[in-house]
Amino acid sequence: EGMFDRALGDIKRKLLDDHPDRIVEFGSGPGTNMRYLRPGSTLVAVEPNAAMHKPLAAAAAAHDISLELLACGAEQVPLDDASVDTVLCTLVLCTVPDPAQALAEAVRILRPGGQLLFIEHVAAPPGSSGVTATGQRMLQRPWRWLFEGCELRRSTEQTLAEAGFGHLELQRRTLRPAAVPVSPMVWGRAIR
Repeated sequence: EGMFDRALGDIKRKLLDDHPDRIVEFGSGPGTNMRYLRPGSTLVAVEPNAAMHKPLAAAAAAHDISLELLACGAEQVPLDDASVDTVLCTLVLCTVPDPAQALAEAVRILRPGGQLLFIEHVAAPPGSSGVTATGQRMLQRPWRWLFEGCELRRSTEQTLAEAGFGHLELQRRTLRPAAVPVSPMVWGRAIR
């Protein structure tokens, strides 16, 4: 269990408490979120990184999850319009090349009333000069290189608000220690 799972496990449990039997996840990685899914459910994993496919399959087997793997990016998902009840996105919008397009795809594939469940780290508040804001500015380039393109200073909250969802429920949390550049977080659900 990694640092983020220890810090965000309670939020993940709340978000996924009553998930449908089939859920689409953008950026499934090695399958870290499968521990929060009900055994017997289906995960449609949108994961472009081929190095993650084997660990993802192993995690699915370990958690009794049926896996449908889509080896593509979140900006072009080969699923029908209005065909999905729930899309999950955790710590992904920082790395996708075009987060607005990824969210447009979520809106497109979600049925009316469907939901995007998200947990994302965000830029320190505009104009802030604290340790986190300074760290994000100083570490932006090396962080991107070290962590698969992760952008520390994305305005993900604004991107979510502008994505075209009918309703957005968003909460904020600062992880401890607050000096960690990914400590400012937003989480919640966006309803189509």
